[in-house]
Amino acid sequence: MTDRFNTAAGWLLFAGIVGLGLSSVSSRYFAAHAPEDGGYPIEGVAEEGEGGEEALDIGALLANADAAMGEAAATSRCGTCHTFNSGGADGQGPNLFGIMGTTIGQHAPGFAYSDALASHGGSWTYEAMFDWLESPRSFAPGTKMSFAGLSSPEDRANIILYMYQNGGGPALPEPLPEEATDEGDTAIEAAEADAGGQADTPEADMTAPGADQTNPVGE
Repeated sequence: MTDRFNTAAGWLLFAGIVGLGLSSVSSRYFAAHAPEDGGYPIEGVAEEGEGGEEALDIGALLANADAAMGEAAATSRCGTCHTFNSGGADGQGPNLFGIMGTTIGQHAPGFAYSDALASHGGSWTYEAMFDWLESPRSFAPGTKMSFAGLSSPEDRANIILYMYQNGGGPALPEPLPEEATDEGDTAIEAAEADAGGQADTPEADMTAPGADQTNPVGE
């Protein structure tokens, strides 16, 4: 009885070792042959940005923004720390009149910017302001600004349009061009338009029997 038990236990142990070995080999094989980029590209989906989020069409957002709503949002959400009028005093944050297009961390002379913002570099482009308003701490890690940010692109666009219309700045970016329609549909439409133009010629000739056929109407 003991011999049979030992034999069975030995086979079970052997089977476990074989199974473990096969599992290790298969995992290494599939890891070595895994594709670098999973999935397939889907036509018509906007290319994603670095953070895995769909890239924003800032030009379109600003073109459809509401400056009045931006003023209300800036007053209620930012007014405790900032002023937006020309010559306005600095508060816990700097005056923001005319900030668009200026050097980041140097807009308000004499204001004690954090090192994170003062050394950031670059200028307040519309893209930079969109990122800053979304998350100041992500835009400039170490900033003293405690504002959590605005997740809504429309809210950010409204505030930025208000700041632009209130204090000026570089020209607003143009919306991204819409993707061209399917080439086949375009060709069909062109052919139909051409056929329609040719079909009009006999009608013109019928309504003007004495017309000079060498000089078609409209040319």
